[in-house]
Amino acid sequence: MTKLLIDGIEIDVPPDFTLLQACEAAGAEIPRFCFHERLSIAGNCRMCLVELKGSPKPVASCAWGVRDCRPGPNGEPPVVNTRTPMVKKAREGVMEFLLINHPLDCPICDQGGECDLQDQAMAYGVDTSRYAENKRAVEDKYIGALVKTSMNRCIHCTRCVRFTTEVAGVSELGAIGRGEDMEITTYLEQAMTSELQGNVVDLCPVGALTSKPYAFAARPWELNKTESIDVMDAVGSAIRIDTRGREVMRILPRTNEDVNEEWISDKTRHVVDGLRSQRLDTPFIRENGRLRAASWSEAFAVVAGKVKSTKPERIGAIAGDLCAVEDMFACKDLMTRLGSHNIDARQAGSKLDPHWGRAAYIFNATIAGIEKADALLIIGSNPRHEASVLNARIRKRWRAGAFPVGVIGAKADLTYPYEYLGAGPDSLSELLSGKSKFADLLKKAERPLILLGNGALVRDDGPRVASLAAKLAVECGAVKDGWNGFSVLHSAASRVGAFDIGFIPGENGHGALHMAKAGGVDVLFLLGADEIEVAPGAFVVYIGTHGDAGAHRADVIFPGAAYPEKSGIYVNTEGRVQIAARASFPPGEAREDWAILRALSDILGHTLPYDSLAQLRAALFKAAPHLMRIDQIEPGDPADIRRLAGLGGAPDKTAFAVAIEDFYLTNPIARASAVMAECSALAEGRATLTAAE
Repeated sequence: MTKLLIDGIEIDVPPDFTLLQACEAAGAEIPRFCFHERLSIAGNCRMCLVELKGSPKPVASCAWGVRDCRPGPNGEPPVVNTRTPMVKKAREGVMEFLLINHPLDCPICDQGGECDLQDQAMAYGVDTSRYAENKRAVEDKYIGALVKTSMNRCIHCTRCVRFTTEVAGVSELGAIGRGEDMEITTYLEQAMTSELQGNVVDLCPVGALTSKPYAFAARPWELNKTESIDVMDAVGSAIRIDTRGREVMRILPRTNEDVNEEWISDKTRHVVDGLRSQRLDTPFIRENGRLRAASWSEAFAVVAGKVKSTKPERIGAIAGDLCAVEDMFACKDLMTRLGSHNIDARQAGSKLDPHWGRAAYIFNATIAGIEKADALLIIGSNPRHEASVLNARIRKRWRAGAFPVGVIGAKADLTYPYEYLGAGPDSLSELLSGKSKFADLLKKAERPLILLGNGALVRDDGPRVASLAAKLAVECGAVKDGWNGFSVLHSAASRVGAFDIGFIPGENGHGALHMAKAGGVDVLFLLGADEIEVAPGAFVVYIGTHGDAGAHRADVIFPGAAYPEKSGIYVNTEGRVQIAARASFPPGEAREDWAILRALSDILGHTLPYDSLAQLRAALFKAAPHLMRIDQIEPGDPADIRRLAGLGGAPDKTAFAVAIEDFYLTNPIARASAVMAECSALAEGRATLTAAE
């Protein structure tokens, strides 16, 4: 530790701290534009100037290391002042320079009210300008469908450049020109392709980069802010949902060091317009091949008549990717009371089985634990598409050095270099036999991480592949005291919660793929399940939010509530229990899914014993006590991995599948979004990547 005297306060800080971090530790407020805790140091805005005793001029505290501060002549701690007239005058001079070319756009700028430049100009700005020349003008750039540019406002802090290069791993932004002619651009004005590009809007300290879909939509002081959880993937990123009235206006990230740090994916951020489009807001009944609007009682009566005339073993339910745990618990409860064991939440056909034990289906290493790993093997997964924020964490660990990465499955650009080991289970067997050089790297690693993705599990020999991966994890030392590196990466927000409450086929019950095929069941409930094709023949009851595939196939539709419109528990891929708060209300006659099931159970004569969400949660917590421990992880038993390794069997040689074909269109909300459709078109080359039009 290093002693410093800051504004008369003596503190001890680690020697690798910058002067800026030391000042903040002492309680001093240091203005900054270019400095950001998660990015490399640029030192180019000079707003963070402080007075260091012995230095002839102010120093940039963001770029000055504590270890570089010289002690006094008699060994006294270095003295730093942050509030002297010299510091104030220096910062006012820097602010005057920054405002020389900055346009007076505040009344029409989307950054207004949330602008670092506005805030700091209040403290260090002057009321007049001594600069009489014309302001510099810069042409606005086209950089894609999500980020709007007003480059006249740019102060060249380079936060956006450093983010795309260092965190996102897609070096698409950079600077051309020098001095007054310097410009931030994508060089050829093409669309950015990173799944994390929207974060540059949060990073921009001025209004140079703003959200294109949100442009001129609202002012921050008009919005109600609700802290919630993202469900676009299984990471469970912390988000803030901003609403005006009943309408969701935007989604922003919240800081959670253990999960998403302060980043979110573009799908999480810009799926907002999908919450308003193609919504189901009234029940529907199919008559003579056409859907017509109906009353709740009429729709309930049709379903009740069909269910009562059907044998219990011919009734089934499939839960979708966005379902809250409460909804699935109510659905399972109803199916059990009807006498049916045909329930499943694995609509993609995964063979992952919760009977193997909790450690066999969660990300045991934890997301933050990725930074402790020293070798990584990815099996049947593309983390960049399945969990963009988690992929950024892997890249962060790779940038820290000495982190070999191997991939078995489809080749993809993962934003970090890796050794491609093969396409299927054969390569996994080679690692086990020790024929591959990468096997030696795994065995030498102190904390190896085995990441098993959905692409390796959505196949008939999925259990054998999982067993092979578990065996490798055990043999290479990934499962030991203090470290469990066997980690399953899910792509659906509902999956781990469904496994925790046992939303899988019971004794003699059928799985999702069997229920969906011709002759599988006679009555099928789809609880927001749109990623599975149901063959003709079955009577389908759809409870969901959008007019997507499930609603098109349905015979009766009940309008449900989307994730910002209800309070629900979700369990992320690492087994962390999280709660999403209600930010708005569902449209029209739509209701929360569990409430629809509760009302339906009354008509069916099998009334569910809870009339409120609190009563439902009490029953849920009684059945699965760990779900009441919010933001905590119930760890899996490493013995589960060893048992799975003993399952054995030889998988076939087929290459692992790609779990997600299109990152932007993975669920009904995303498919209803015009913004996501444009991003998908850009990603696939169906729309022009440049601004030629």
